[in-house]
Amino acid sequence: MDFLRKEFPKLKFVELPSYNIKYPKNGRWLKWKLLFQSFSIRKAITAEQELVESLVLSENLIGIISDNRMGVRSDKVPSVYITHQIKVYSGFTTYLTSKIHQYFINKFDECWVPDIEDGDRLSGKLSENKLKIKTKYLGISSRFQKNSIPIKYDLLVLLSGIEPLRTQLENKLISELKKYKGTVLFVRGVISEKQEKSNNGQLTFINFLLSKALETAINESKLVLCRSGYSTILDLAILNKKCFFIPTNGQNEQEYLAKHLKKLNIAPFSSEEKFTIEMLSQVENYRGFVQEASVSQNDLFNLF
Repeated sequence: MDFLRKEFPKLKFVELPSYNIKYPKNGRWLKWKLLFQSFSIRKAITAEQELVESLVLSENLIGIISDNRMGVRSDKVPSVYITHQIKVYSGFTTYLTSKIHQYFINKFDECWVPDIEDGDRLSGKLSENKLKIKTKYLGISSRFQKNSIPIKYDLLVLLSGIEPLRTQLENKLISELKKYKGTVLFVRGVISEKQEKSNNGQLTFINFLLSKALETAINESKLVLCRSGYSTILDLAILNKKCFFIPTNGQNEQEYLAKHLKKLNIAPFSSEEKFTIEMLSQVENYRGFVQEASVSQNDLFNLF
């Protein structure tokens, strides 16, 4: 929310009930940690739906678009759910987690998937349609635009995600970058009151970048090193970048996406434990992203 307030300072914000998810230091325990919190998550879904119902009346809403919030819907107005994870990978519990997610999605009027419908989808099997409701594939879309500007950085490091896993990776990469010879912009992904920037030789640190500045930073970087989160993948695809992925430990979705993109010969990846800075040379053997923007739904908002 801190980030979104900076991006859209004139918009009205309403804070939804938190799922209060606690994350383990070791990502391998993430699935079990979430499982033990499933009851409190279900309570939060019910609470957020009650809040949304009151907002429909008080704000005279004509429709709802929910970004993976299962309780943000109403029977009083058309409600859309956006996700690339119709199928939720969770190891041996994949069938169960997928069925639970699809149960909640089917309560909406439509599901919008940010990917192409046919061919080599960036989301792979995650977005295979198993739903009863109408599903629209939005194509490859992003907040960014590709610009032909001079390359300023040899490497852009983009960090994001849950703590303490974000900090663990940051410490690992700072240690590895001591052996890197090129120019580096290191975006830490830490939102704060003020933007903080520092330099250490060829290495520039900045705590966060808003969208326009981040668009420029990616465009002027030769190579991107980041997590394999799907929103990041869409951004890099639109900007036609070469990249190297380090999926978050224990997040089956990110691990699947990294393996899927390697299979498509788009980008290599490594686990956090095994990563060394020398692995970045593997990128030369992959084609990178070559996608064009492909939002093809001219009637997208007819539902409302």
